[in-house]
Amino acid sequence: MAVRISDLFHRRPAMRIFSGECAIHGQVDMSEVEQLDGSMLARDCKRCAWETLHASPRDSVEHALASAQRKAEETMAALIGAGITPRFAGATFDSFSTGAGSSQVHALEACRDYAEQFPQNFRAGRSLLLTGNVGCGKTHLASAIVRTVVADHCRALIIPTGDIVSIARASMVPGSGYTDRDVVLHLGGLDLLVVDEVGCQKGSEYELGLLHNIIDRRYQAVLPTVLISNLGPDGLKAYIGDRALDRLRQNGGELVGFTWSSMRACA
Repeated sequence: MAVRISDLFHRRPAMRIFSGECAIHGQVDMSEVEQLDGSMLARDCKRCAWETLHASPRDSVEHALASAQRKAEETMAALIGAGITPRFAGATFDSFSTGAGSSQVHALEACRDYAEQFPQNFRAGRSLLLTGNVGCGKTHLASAIVRTVVADHCRALIIPTGDIVSIARASMVPGSGYTDRDVVLHLGGLDLLVVDEVGCQKGSEYELGLLHNIIDRRYQAVLPTVLISNLGPDGLKAYIGDRALDRLRQNGGELVGFTWSSMRACA
């Protein structure tokens, strides 16, 4: 049976349906839907929401509130589908702590500029590499980048390298319904792909070949990629090779070093 490859990478918010009482429509099916932080938010009566959105005057307060609620739900679903986890539900540029460190300020400004100038970066296929020590906020800032581009209706995904490898290897199971080439084609076609934890794997021939194929596919399509690694510049170069690194640096792809001590103990 064929599998929709997008369903393997882009999770839909969980939803729970239950019976409830509406003051207008009586006994109806109500629901609650997953939020970015993992909590569940109860929805109002579905019929009331539909009628407010489609039957109330467009210039009314009720219509504005209903429209805002629908947009908020669509944005929430898009962020969850883009791979932002509850751990980074509140990860924005404004919530990134720089302290008094000039290196932290530079990292924040580089990532914020990359997100705010994403239309230009997208057209140029300009990538970004975030490298360095653990616990310095690389995934935080990458999640903020994804949040920004998703708000502009771009197809984005942030995903650990290990998850990509696991999904690709699972294609080898008989009856999986997809191939590892399907994985490469899907990830190779997103508007923005953020690959986290590069270098945490064994670096087997299969793992590196898969990563290279994805990078090359995106390079050929002139699509931007963000790579996150706890390796330093030299370590990353040794891990992914000169060819892949050169392609990621083309057209001004910046390498941002996170060289300060872990901030997790201070959080």
